[in-house]
Parts: sequence; structure tokens; C-alpha cells
Amino acid sequence: MAKEVDAAGVAGRVQRATPNLLRNLRHSRVMVFHPKDADGEMLAQQLERIGCQVITMWPPLPELPDTVDVVFCAVRPDHAAIRCNWMGDEPSVPLIAIISYENPTVVDAALRMGALALLISPVRSAGILSSLAMAKSTHAELREVRRRVMRLEQKLLSANQISEAKAILVRTRNVTDDEAYRIIREQAMSKRTATEEIARAIIHADGILSFATRPQP
Repeated sequence: MAKEVDAAGVAGRVQRATPNLLRNLRHSRVMVFHPKDADGEMLAQQLERIGCQVITMWPPLPELPDTVDVVFCAVRPDHAAIRCNWMGDEPSVPLIAIISYENPTVVDAALRMGALALLISPVRSAGILSSLAMAKSTHAELREVRRRVMRLEQKLLSANQISEAKAILVRTRNVTDDEAYRIIREQAMSKRTATEEIARAIIHADGILSFATRPQP
């Protein structure tokens, strides 16, 4: 019975998430970098049917307008070496590459561009919606992961700074580790600032004093 309830709950969440996904895709501002041919026309038409606002041009722009939400970009052998500022390991917007054929050189070029999904030429209506949804979802997840990593790195840096500041107080004030932390915390409360700020000030002051008392050559 529990398994049946769990399965029903998962199905319900999927059903609720699907309309939200489609609503998020509609009205997306999509830049299509593709030569003016049948593939480019098919792609633009299908995106417009989904409800996207589409701008098509070729070759790719060096800089993306701030209003762009998603990019579709054709990968051509004669343009494989082109590098625009918005391409790379962490593209600012979701990127879907359109490739004419699958070979290591073309796929590698698409990956180096930062593509999160691929469309194979000749472009068909089937696959455009799924690639758009996959790229947007993956891009959002990657951004959230990067934010979490940055927060963890900042916490680690703060913890290291507080540990270093406590060691300085233990050495210079002849206090215990707990007493050193209490001093830092009380200073932070009295100055209405973060303990990390007090720790950095202690480290900075110790560096200045250590330099001042160092024997000069």
C-alpha cells in the first residue's frame, strides 16, 4: 500500500510539473544562429509554434543581447573554430547546438561551445521541444550547483579565517581556543558585524605587527 501511495504521489508531482515546464518555455526569447536554409526555417517555425519569441541570424554575434533566454547555434566545419564571448564551459544562457552529422570533431566543437543539448540535421519538429526543455532545466540546475559551491567555498574560507584568528589570540593573549572564539564573537556583536570580519581584522593586524617587529636586514 505504501508503495502504491508513493507511486501515486510521484505521478501527481510529474503532472503538476509538466504544465509549469511548458509555461516556462512559452514566451522564451530565443536567438537562433543558423544559415538561412530549410533547417533554419523549420527550427524557427517550430519554436514560434511553442510560443517562443525568435530572432534568426548568421553568423553568430560576438556578444549576446541581454534579452536572450536561450540560444540555438549551428555548428559548421568552416565556423567550428569561432569563439564568441558567450560560449564556453559556463555559458550565460542555455545553448543547443545543431550539427549536420555526428563525428568527433563536430561533437567536440559543440561541447567546447558549452552546448547542453544537440539537434541533428535535417531538423525535424520532433526533438526541438525536448532539447529546449532539457537545456533550460540543465542550465538552471548547473547554476544552482555553482551557487551552492560558491557558498560552501565562502563558508570554508570563513571557517579557516576564524580558526587562524583564534590561533593568533591563543598565541598573543595566552587564552584557550574557546576563550579566543568568545573574544571574536563579542567583538563582532559589539561592532555589529560578522565574526569573519573580526577574524580578518585580527589576521591583518597580526600581519602588520609581525612585519614591524621583524629584524630588518
